[in-house]
Amino acid sequence: MDQYANRRNILVAIFLLTALVLLIRLFYIQVVDSSYKLSAENNSKRTEILYPARGLIYDRNGELLVYNMPAYDLMIAPYELKPFDSAELCEILDITIDRLRAGIARSYNPRYRREPFIKQISPENYAVLQERMYKFPGFYMRTRTLRKYSKEFASHLLGYVGEVDEKMIASNADYLMGDYIGISGLEGYYEKVLRGTKGQEVLLVDVHGRVKGPYQDGRFDEDAIVGKNLVCTIDAKLQQYGETLMKNYRGSIVAIEPATGEILSIISTPTYNPSLLVGRARSMNYSKLQRDSLRKPLFNRALMANYPPGSTFKPIQALIGLQEGVINVNSSFSCNAGFYARGVSVGCHVHSSPLNLLHGIENSCNAYFCNVYKRIIENPKYANAEKAYNAWRDLVLSFGVGDRLNADFTNELKGFIAPSSYYDRYYGSNHWNALTTISLAIGQGEILVTPLQMANWTAAIANRGFYIIPHVVKQIEGIDTLERRFYDKHMINIDTANFGLVIKGMELAVNGGPGRTAGSAQLQNIIVCGKTGTAENPHGKDHSVFIAFAPKDNPKIAISVYVEHGEWGARWAAPIASLMIEKYLTDSISPGRKWVEARILNGNLLDSYDR
Repeated sequence: MDQYANRRNILVAIFLLTALVLLIRLFYIQVVDSSYKLSAENNSKRTEILYPARGLIYDRNGELLVYNMPAYDLMIAPYELKPFDSAELCEILDITIDRLRAGIARSYNPRYRREPFIKQISPENYAVLQERMYKFPGFYMRTRTLRKYSKEFASHLLGYVGEVDEKMIASNADYLMGDYIGISGLEGYYEKVLRGTKGQEVLLVDVHGRVKGPYQDGRFDEDAIVGKNLVCTIDAKLQQYGETLMKNYRGSIVAIEPATGEILSIISTPTYNPSLLVGRARSMNYSKLQRDSLRKPLFNRALMANYPPGSTFKPIQALIGLQEGVINVNSSFSCNAGFYARGVSVGCHVHSSPLNLLHGIENSCNAYFCNVYKRIIENPKYANAEKAYNAWRDLVLSFGVGDRLNADFTNELKGFIAPSSYYDRYYGSNHWNALTTISLAIGQGEILVTPLQMANWTAAIANRGFYIIPHVVKQIEGIDTLERRFYDKHMINIDTANFGLVIKGMELAVNGGPGRTAGSAQLQNIIVCGKTGTAENPHGKDHSVFIAFAPKDNPKIAISVYVEHGEWGARWAAPIASLMIEKYLTDSISPGRKWVEARILNGNLLDSYDR
């Protein structure tokens, strides 16, 4: 009897042990092994991403600049593959059999999902392939969009779109491998606005990934939401005209509407066709452009080049001298072909002498502004040169120089206005003075600015004491206002009355007598106020620089032009600026100035760089 009881107990124990093992296994599968659960889930449904079209970009007058064109990715569902004519598919796609095999092998994964095989197939290839898709089971097409440009211009302004990398994904959970993102320009800064919102389509699939239909009748499907359209501040005609004028030069043009801070044109040359950075050839073309170290077409000089401003800085110097009370409109200084003091010399061109403030600006006299700067730094109301210099620097900085303007760009540089500590390191505290730093008087020495900053301070002078942060977007679809900073006035710490004197001097520089330095910018029936600059260049010929605004009263445009190796301001930069101003204000170039336009269009400084 006991013998049978022992056997029964053994059988019960075996049964209980088996049940326990099964329970542990079920618990592990259903609770612990989340990856198994995910795999089982994926065997019943698959989520396909629906990509939205990016928002369109228009110019200030409603002209379409950037739109979308369809593109197609060829996808592989490896577990749906059946025998097919590989030679025919390779011929359509213009690929080798080895690439086809490698793509198929790479697509196999434990998630049973479609993988991209060839991205951005052209509409032409798509049309051929779509007719024969029935011959290639396991291959599918996914619709995407690529950027298309109405004109081959404004590449630095518009920017480009590229595929995200692992670093971008790590910092932004909204993106997955294969997604596109704005990299630079408008595309980069306004990425969140332009990109739209991805949708999804949830499909019912079997264990081999074969689609059986919508999952739960499409209950979890979401439509993609297209990106918002942008209206930018750029005048497309002016932008295109400026790029045509600058096609044979290295440099930049920045034009701003003073009253609003809206950028009318922003040009950097040499440039490139924006279509080069679209589609399957983007990576190859980008590498070619990047390797062009001589012309540097990817380098945005308007925002990223740090230049000495040269004599275009003299109006700021005059304004500070007036504000500090060290000069007035009648203050006169002599010029004997330059400025000379205690072993320091700064040369100047031949002109009449002595000069007052207005004629000092008109003639762009180096000696005059060296004396002004010397008086500023030696101002007796300050205890020493360092304190006077700091006061001078603070006023310079108030013009938006020496730091980023905080415009709507992704790659704007600061420029440089040396702090007093910079000179302390080189000369020692209290061992430097006005003569030590005299090059600053004429926009040389330890001062670097960007062309955007130059155009901005010109707008501030045109406004007689304020600027609004420059920006390139005028309106965003569905949004009533822009960021607050694009409306706020930044006041210059200089009395408004002082601006009238400096503006009169800039008017004389263009429209004055025989000593004027910017006569090449003069226009009939439009009063242009400007200032030339010849920026010293230790690496070759000096740079040609010019700033201007027009009309004098109620100005509509402020502009900076920088032509590298252009030798002096009136030679290239001033006539280019005058053509841009005339084109914008009158929509044409007068017959009497067609020769100026022809001279610029037929000039060529790029060849001299290349040699």
